[in-house]
Amino acid sequence: MTVHQLSETMSKPDLSQLQIERLQTTLNRVYRNVSFYKHALDEHKIQIDTIRNLADIRNLPLTSKEDLRKSYPYDMFALPLRDVVRIHASSGTTGKPIVVGYSRNDLAHWADLVARELSWAGITDRDVVQIGFAYGLFTGGLGYQDGAEKIGASVIPASNQTAMSDLFTIMKDFKTSALICSPTTALTLARYMRSTGIHPEQLHMKRGIIGSEPWSESVRTEIEETFQIELFDSYGLSEIMGPGVSAECECHCGLHVNEDHFIVEVIDPKTLESLDEGDEGELVFTTITKEAFPLIRYRTGDRGSIIPGPCKCGRTFVRTSRITGRTDDLIMLQGAKVFPLQLLNTVHETKGIAPQCQIIISKTDGADAIEIRVAIESNYEHIDEIKILEKLRTDLGKSVKDRFGIGAKITFMEETTLINENRGKKQPVVIDKRYS
Repeated sequence: MTVHQLSETMSKPDLSQLQIERLQTTLNRVYRNVSFYKHALDEHKIQIDTIRNLADIRNLPLTSKEDLRKSYPYDMFALPLRDVVRIHASSGTTGKPIVVGYSRNDLAHWADLVARELSWAGITDRDVVQIGFAYGLFTGGLGYQDGAEKIGASVIPASNQTAMSDLFTIMKDFKTSALICSPTTALTLARYMRSTGIHPEQLHMKRGIIGSEPWSESVRTEIEETFQIELFDSYGLSEIMGPGVSAECECHCGLHVNEDHFIVEVIDPKTLESLDEGDEGELVFTTITKEAFPLIRYRTGDRGSIIPGPCKCGRTFVRTSRITGRTDDLIMLQGAKVFPLQLLNTVHETKGIAPQCQIIISKTDGADAIEIRVAIESNYEHIDEIKILEKLRTDLGKSVKDRFGIGAKITFMEETTLINENRGKKQPVVIDKRYS
């Protein structure tokens, strides 16, 4: 049994003791080296030595995304820049990017945790892993590459910016056995595969890991049945580390949080009070091994819950539900409450329409108006038939009306145009012009 496996099956008392020891070390680090946390702890009159058990974490101040933006670029770093060996950043689509630093130990831990996640999905040193995430400041590409190389797999850094035909040529010729990408990329590949008549037997694919965006079980079913593979959900965010924060095991009954490196809570996003297991709210993470960029009770903005009880796999790490959306993206439209993810799922379920979409919200004559911009799938067999296109428009509009009670304008765009406009952004892309 490896060290990783020992950690994954630690008794709850031993795991709690490890967490509190690492938490106290982290608190001392941020108090000494990060002025934001020194001020926050002093303001709340918190003595670090009074944090003696995990329940005491509720007394610590929360950290928000806005706090990180205000620290741009390096004010939240707990190490001098000379000891930071890599820098990543969020996309910054809604403001300044959040800059994240890693020490050598941070990178080693990160590779270990991603390797752990890959092993949960059954990926070994005999696999050829094709990574369909963009490479650059985004953490997905390099994060998964380091983890895959850690377990000895062969890595293909294909990126999601490669043409569909070229991605499938790589899959066939290089004998890709595991695909790692976003749900949107996987769904686009699956539909391209069906439309061009590529049969799963022409490939060597066995499994896939998808993350970076919320996705539904209907998406899982479509991808698994098209590729004839087993699919695993993954969760991570740049501020906490990147991929490797939590992931599904072979039981597919929630995502195990790597609790030897992170403490997870769920809070009510309005009252900020901690919630019990099983209650849905906002996920909050505390890093307990990060050196360069440690975070205390970071509000992710992601909606989910902690699943009660042990997992059948035998791992003792707590499990969270799949992400159900964002706490900050509830849209009031024509008197209805709508989460953009719900609209995206409706788009995904409409045959003939590509996975990418934009949701444009505006005011027309003083009333809310919504436009859903979509594209016809590449090689869709009826693309030149106007009647078929109008049927697709009607079907999607009717589905939106039936499910949410709102009328929506459906606009078709070229798929390449929509992909280019959405590039680097999480799905669905929402542009609210009502207050601009």
